[in-house]
Amino acid sequence: MTPFDLSRLGGWAELPFFHDKLPKIEAALAQETRPIFPPADRVFHALERTQPQDTRVVIIGQDPYHTAGKADGLAFSIPQDFGGRLDSLGNIFKEIKSDLGVQRTRTDLGDLADQGVLLLNTALTVPQGAAKGHAKLGWGDLVQDVLAHLAQAPRAYLLWGGPAQKAAKQVDASRNLKIETAHPSPLSVYRGFFGSRPFSRTNAWLQTQGLDAINWGNPEER
Repeated sequence: MTPFDLSRLGGWAELPFFHDKLPKIEAALAQETRPIFPPADRVFHALERTQPQDTRVVIIGQDPYHTAGKADGLAFSIPQDFGGRLDSLGNIFKEIKSDLGVQRTRTDLGDLADQGVLLLNTALTVPQGAAKGHAKLGWGDLVQDVLAHLAQAPRAYLLWGGPAQKAAKQVDASRNLKIETAHPSPLSVYRGFFGSRPFSRTNAWLQTQGLDAINWGNPEER
């Protein structure tokens, strides 16, 4: 994997992680013999696309998709031309339809990122075909730095599954909106994700904060 270009991090650039922890991760990735996803120029896409001052909602995923061409650096997002199985994202679309009555078919979630939804995985890289293969590489330190930085103002946190809930356990539920449910994976979606109405609940909370609701549907339907 080529060295990371950190020039697009903007307001995230001063997080301690980038000075203290990233060099060790880069060294480990340089020894990886398997293909790594997403491509190097997309690893920090979530942070580059949604700056700290613009972040209103935080969705924490697990690790990137480990299938070639599927990971784009935004949690749960899939490139529009991928054409394969949607898995968790397909279940997210079903809950958007059930919750809000709107249809979403656009798999690229960049429009959500542009509205202030930070789509951050707990691990930012994965080896091909090896889910959670980089889960212990040290990416969790970045997530903790991000959450500590965001603690300066109240935000909505959608925490789907144990890893996301563990990562954000220090988020103050009295000050922020915390929605904790099962993960939308086909393996767990029926354990509490379906019917949890995270999108309408988030929009209602945002409006109590004097903020605009998120358009969770296709961007052209705004």
